[in-house]
Amino acid sequence: MSGGGARLREVRLALMLLTRLPVGRMAGEAPPLVAARWAFPLAGVPVGLIGWAAHAGAMGVGASPAMAALLALTALVLVTGAMHVDGLADFADGIGGGRDRAHCLDIMRDSRIGSYGVIALILAVGIWASALAALAGQAGAGWFVALAVLSRAMMAALQEGMSPARTDGLGHLSRGRSGAARGMIAACALIVVLWGGAAGAGILLSMVLTAGYVAFLAQKRLGGVTGDVLGTAQILSEIAGWVALACLSVA
Repeated sequence: MSGGGARLREVRLALMLLTRLPVGRMAGEAPPLVAARWAFPLAGVPVGLIGWAAHAGAMGVGASPAMAALLALTALVLVTGAMHVDGLADFADGIGGGRDRAHCLDIMRDSRIGSYGVIALILAVGIWASALAALAGQAGAGWFVALAVLSRAMMAALQEGMSPARTDGLGHLSRGRSGAARGMIAACALIVVLWGGAAGAGILLSMVLTAGYVAFLAQKRLGGVTGDVLGTAQILSEIAGWVALACLSVA
């Protein structure tokens, strides 16, 4: 298969893994997850556009900023199949309730949600919606796409820098390093800084620090990365980006 054809298959795999968009079935053997990692940020482009369309449409018909924000978040959750919020709930339950590494990982595998997970979701959605509402409809398509792309670049960055915590699961299946992924991460960061200026740099810094803290907790308590860790890093870094944008805009 040509290089271009292989890259297109990797983009399709990233969309199949990170969204619920109808991209069809993939004939033959799917590319390795590590090979498709570079395309993870690209999956944020349609996701961000869908979130922006829901937000702009709601504002256009007279919805309040709070209502428009919640409708945008609903669209974002639906288009991703709620996989990132599920990862956050599992991660919070594991880190909050686990006695040791093995117990944390066992809790994270449990499909039931605990008190830590519930509180994490309530706070995350509340802060996310509040930040978006504080912008009072000023957030354009560019920021929706930029934050969706950058937050998925954080997922790729964690995979590049950490080892899997399990011998199975998403973290294990996508183990390895990818020069293409590192190049994409750097390109995404550079574009946002050049496009957004000082605000872009501040937003990028807030997202990096948030994802870095998730990585620190995961390494300390779990010994590496899992699919739930990646989902947590994505959603919390995206929220951190919106909070930073709201604070900078208000200021």
